Amino acid sequence: MKILILGAGKVGGTLAENLAKEQFDITLVDQDARALDELRDKLDIRIVHGHGSHPDVLRSAGADDADMLIAVTSSDEVNMVACQVCYSLFRTPTKIARVRSGSYMSRGFFSQEHMPIDVLINPEAVVTDHIRHLLEHPGALQVLDFADGRVQLVAMRAFYGGPLVGQELSFLRKHMPNVDTRVAAVFRRGSAVIPTGTTVIEADDEVFFIAASEHINAVMAELRRVERPFKRVFIAGGGNIGTALAKAIDPHFSVKILEKNPARCEELAEVLSSAVVLNIDATDRELLLEENIEQCDAFCAVTDDDEVNIMSSLLAKKLGARQVMTLINKPAYVDLFQDGDIDIAISPQQATTSSLLTHVRKADVVRVHSLRRGAAEAIEAIAHGDKKSSRVVGRAIQDIDLPTGTSIGAIVRDGEVLIGHDNLVVESDDHVILFLVDKRQVPAVERLFQVGLTFF
Repeated sequence: MKILILGAGKVGGTLAENLAKEQFDITLVDQDARALDELRDKLDIRIVHGHGSHPDVLRSAGADDADMLIAVTSSDEVNMVACQVCYSLFRTPTKIARVRSGSYMSRGFFSQEHMPIDVLINPEAVVTDHIRHLLEHPGALQVLDFADGRVQLVAMRAFYGGPLVGQELSFLRKHMPNVDTRVAAVFRRGSAVIPTGTTVIEADDEVFFIAASEHINAVMAELRRVERPFKRVFIAGGGNIGTALAKAIDPHFSVKILEKNPARCEELAEVLSSAVVLNIDATDRELLLEENIEQCDAFCAVTDDDEVNIMSSLLAKKLGARQVMTLINKPAYVDLFQDGDIDIAISPQQATTSSLLTHVRKADVVRVHSLRRGAAEAIEAIAHGDKKSSRVVGRAIQDIDLPTGTSIGAIVRDGEVLIGHDNLVVESDDHVILFLVDKRQVPAVERLFQVGLTFF
């Protein structure tokens, strides 16, 4: 697949790196020659220096035979015009654009008749949704939706004193006979442990389990002491993400927004109904103490400055905040601070990459989540065909030749959630949710779900 990426910023660079590792034919376009050179030296990609929406630049980048355009420059307008140009002049089959401004989200505007963009990506909305899920499930490291929210994959760290710690995984089913779940993967000291019924959970294991959404909290209680629900949330930063997050959680939590800019505080006070807007610096120790930071359940640092997010989070944690979630753009910082005093480091690039990967996967893949900084992946694929034309349909899970390190966590059939036990038989049109501890196995999984010609 030939993919044209516009924008060599943090999102574009991360996406190019992920896709280049999977042997896609990548061309990266940007006006910043230095950023392009740095990425070319690091990755096996082609670069083109120029304005991303200009027809001559797009033509020289190979838009006339590209399979996909992904426009993720910092300008909504450049991204939209590039999609229009690729549609009108080059008939590019798939056009994806990052559009952040809500002003463009009029009903019917993004259509083939008006603005021909096939897929809209809004990183702020993706991050906001990610944080909201974490606030709704105290103690989770990640909460991922599949099958329109019917199924969730949750990552948790097993703590000393949890009922499952020191027990074999088979104990989970005996202990919870009315809740069906499956442990998809266990990561211990950074390495994957393929779970079986005899796998013993140790303290500090990172455990990924899958269950119907209504059973998630019950399963979480087995891995660690029961966390009381979050009530008081501090949001450091009143930008796009901070504002969207406050709007999303305002009805369910007591929210305080810490914003340094007085003019922005006035704007926030007008658009937010019950959140308290405070004109203070989130890195000011005395002001945090005045606002009773020690009573804060969750401190979410979401400014556009990594250093401010990190320092305010470390300070809030030291002053007594129960949990801190920190938005970090630089990948090196994510690895440095995750698992330390910062409880959850959130990478907007990885969250956005997950949204985009769905559209570059072969077979009928409807959702992709990139996990563990891109090393692992969770996929929702639809099974098609029959026993003759498919390598999965009509077969029990135990009889499917799954790639090494790949497991089927659950199947959704006609709206019903079926946990992926070995004797479960896959049927056509099932939504199959797979976990891959090694992302290099993605092509093998794609081939597994492709239908043979006899089906047609």
